Formats: sequence, C-alpha cells, structure tokens
Amino acid sequence: MPITVDDVIQLLCHLSQVKGMKAAVKHSARGALLGIPAALLGGLLGGPVGIAVGGAVGGLLGAWMSSGQFRPVPQILWQLPPAEQKKLYNKAVVVLSRLHWTDIAELTTLVMEDMCLLENLTAVLINYLSKELGAKIQYRQ
Repeated sequence: MPITVDDVIQLLCHLSQVKGMKAAVKHSARGALLGIPAALLGGLLGGPVGIAVGGAVGGLLGAWMSSGQFRPVPQILWQLPPAEQKKLYNKAVVVLSRLHWTDIAELTTLVMEDMCLLENLTAVLINYLSKELGAKIQYRQ
C-alpha cells in the first residue's frame, strides 16, 4: 500500500509520544533584532546612558525570545507547512520502504516492534528537528 504524508506524520507523532519528546524551536533572528531598536530608542530617550540601558533591556528580551518554549513534537509536526511535512516524509519513507502493510495501525505496530527500524526512524525525526528546524529536543524524565 502506498504510504501518504499524513500516515508518516501520524506515525512520527506516535513515535514521539511514546518517547515523550518535546522540542523548542528557537527564534534567534527575531530575538537578535530586538536589541538594536531597543538601544536606538534608549539612545533617543536617554542619551548615552539610554543606549546602554536600552541595549541591556533589548538584549535580555532578545535572549528570552530566542530561548524557545518546549512543545510536544506531535504539535510541531502537525503545524509544519505541507512542504516541510513532505521533506520529512521523503526522509522517513527511505527507512519505511521495505515494509508491507495494509493500514496505519499495522504500520505503527510493525515499526514499534522492530527496534532497529524504530531507532532509525527516531534518528530521522531527531535529525530533521535539530538540523532543519534548529530545535532543541527534550525527553520525558
């Protein structure tokens, strides 16, 4: 049976739930850009001291913004644009290509029972999240 993008995303969501994966996608560019206007505004309002205060406040806000918030990986995967889901699908389908299955439940069972396959698919997901999205991954403790 041909595997669809939604099937792969659903499978990866199940896998990430079982492993208790959360990820924080960083917004470092947005955070860095906040420091410049804050320093400029501080300079306009308070002169040289305002530049220092505005830069410090902007830097702190930028650091806070770029730290990211940990969210469940399934939430992140379902919110990906279709082009990004397709990119992840293309990577995962290489690992799944040798399997024969009839529905998503059987596919999920096949993957979860084969430790090698499970680890390979987990590696695909982790590499995608960290390299493509720049996410930091956290596991349930």
